[in-house]
Amino acid sequence: MDHIMEIAGRERDLGGFSVRRVLPAPKRRLVGPFIFFDQMGPAQFAPGKGIDVRPHPHIGLATVTYLFEGALRHQDSLGEDLVIRPGAVNWMTAGHGVVHSERTPSPEREDGHRIYGIQTWIALPEADEDTAPAFHHHPADSIPHFERQGVAFDLILGTAWGATAPVEVFSPIFYLHGQMPASSGFTLDIDHEERALYLVEGDLELDGQPLAEGSMFVLPAETAPNVTSVHGARIMICGGAPVGERKIFWNFVASSPERLEQAKADWTTAGDTGFPEGGRFRLPSGESEHIPLPQD
Repeated sequence: MDHIMEIAGRERDLGGFSVRRVLPAPKRRLVGPFIFFDQMGPAQFAPGKGIDVRPHPHIGLATVTYLFEGALRHQDSLGEDLVIRPGAVNWMTAGHGVVHSERTPSPEREDGHRIYGIQTWIALPEADEDTAPAFHHHPADSIPHFERQGVAFDLILGTAWGATAPVEVFSPIFYLHGQMPASSGFTLDIDHEERALYLVEGDLELDGQPLAEGSMFVLPAETAPNVTSVHGARIMICGGAPVGERKIFWNFVASSPERLEQAKADWTTAGDTGFPEGGRFRLPSGESEHIPLPQD
């Protein structure tokens, strides 16, 4: 296929477990509004061990956590405290500023557990960058599930193939989880401006071109390639309308460097002053630690 772009995932150590990151990449920053795409695991934790991502801030984006296996406790400065489980969709709008932590729940930590899933960030349109933060949980049974040419799909976000997900979004978008059985295939004819296909596991070819596990194909516009698997595959397909150029620093996404600089200063000041009530950033209930602003 002409003009196809392949992005190989890069391993990143998050302290105790690693992720495979494909976006942002040096040769491609966004696909539609997707500006960040990480595969977590599969990682096995022994009893007593787990994930402990201390409270940290976000601006200018929405986060989506989608699990295949395991559990993750989400707590945020909005007062939300829930356990994310496989198949559910959890959309957190950061807007002008939110703080959250991600930790392994106590029962799974005690017993030992496996974690496996995808975390993504969606860049908000410029007009919505400073919107009020919010969190919405959609259980697995509320997400559209359908088959297309023998392949099972879950529509996580947006619209695709005549289906619409229940998650309220800010711009044209789609995000699908697909499970391909052995000797299967389908035509990727989703009508969105920008599209990409990510191979989580298994084997996959796009019009005969193989894709490595943990890698992403960014598809040429207005094409309808054939996606096939010999032995079976788990895939994610994502994209939508472009939102324009974005700056990114640490956990902050913005359309201007000034917004980033203000967020850096506000997070540092909040930490130095003990996260006072009424400030832009405050800690989730029960949390007493935070991740300091990186110096590079």
